[in-house]
Amino acid sequence: MIYITRKESFCAAHKVARPDWSEEKNREVFGKCSNVNWHGHNYTLWVTVKGEVNPETGFVANLAEISTLIKVNVLDKVDHRNLDLDVDFMKGKISSTEILAIEVWKQLEASINALGCTLHCIKLQETEKNYVEYFG
Repeated sequence: MIYITRKESFCAAHKVARPDWSEEKNREVFGKCSNVNWHGHNYTLWVTVKGEVNPETGFVANLAEISTLIKVNVLDKVDHRNLDLDVDFMKGKISSTEILAIEVWKQLEASINALGCTLHCIKLQETEKNYVEYFG
């Protein structure tokens, strides 16, 4: 088994808040991330797949194909967008980095697995100091 990772990046705005809570409660729980005027991040996304090396190509997966799937299924939807207002797969969800990573996984899993490899991990870095890893 071998693992290979594609790194991408995008910029997006969001507000971590629950609409059923007051502004005060959101601020108490989520701090400055619940700013009523939103805030943005320069996210870095790592998509790791695993599988056996194809003896004909020497690849687990063609990274150009992986990159295209990431672009079509994720980046085109989130880059320079408001995660809470503009992104179909985030509608009605708290836009924490944890939930965003889970939803990115859902956007990619079937199409990546159809290439003959397996989606192994989504790593999503929100800030220089914070990232999450999701293994499905």
